[in-house]
Amino acid sequence: MAGVLRAERVWVETFTGLRVTQFSGLLKVVRERGGNGTLRGRPWSLPLAERVLMVAVYYRTNLTMRQLGPLFGVSSSTVCRVIRRLGPLLALEPVSRPADAADRLWIVDGTLVPVRDRHVGSSSRNYRFSANVQVIVDADTRLVIAAARPVPGTTADAHAWRASGLSDHCQGVTVLGDGAYLNCQMIVPHRKRPHRPLLPGEEEDNAAHRKVRARVEHVIGRMKNYKILRDCRQRGDGLHHAVQAVAHMHNLALAS
Repeated sequence: MAGVLRAERVWVETFTGLRVTQFSGLLKVVRERGGNGTLRGRPWSLPLAERVLMVAVYYRTNLTMRQLGPLFGVSSSTVCRVIRRLGPLLALEPVSRPADAADRLWIVDGTLVPVRDRHVGSSSRNYRFSANVQVIVDADTRLVIAAARPVPGTTADAHAWRASGLSDHCQGVTVLGDGAYLNCQMIVPHRKRPHRPLLPGEEEDNAAHRKVRARVEHVIGRMKNYKILRDCRQRGDGLHHAVQAVAHMHNLALAS
């Protein structure tokens, strides 16, 4: 199988969700970030391309390290070292304030990612130990602008947003959020209050708001095609690195 992964383009596309040209772009970024360096003076048993492929396959399939080892002809401990070394180098670079900020529309939403690390997640409304990850998406391009560090799944979206620091990326940009982001300097839907129906035109505003905001949900759904975001077994910063890498690969697949 290791020979097939090296030789057949279709296997790269099947196992990573990226075309070979897109994967080459990912490889270039990792190389520029120093991914080809040795570990404590020892040469890697696999070339950089196969190590990057290994990390992408891990995030895409969520196979265990014991399952990935035979695919690449290495031990599970080597797989672990490769993922811990290269995972952070696949991260998405947050987008700085665009020149046409006043004309842009970004959308924010939080998603729950099931995790095994009890220090990262908490028992949340989906009855699993989960972490809350805040994601910003460009409404026009569907590209991920930035993703925050995970917080426990019981954290309300508004609190997670305020603690994330992502608002610094949104200066001058119109940002759309759902009703959970009240008082967060975003455009949110009109609220129904007891004994006070919505005013004329407010329901139409809410319908238009929902139609646009659905785009961030579609993006998060596509990100969760990378199964690491359906059940993350990584500990510590592992989930954060996985989210950043998946966002990067999503953007490569969409923009290339």
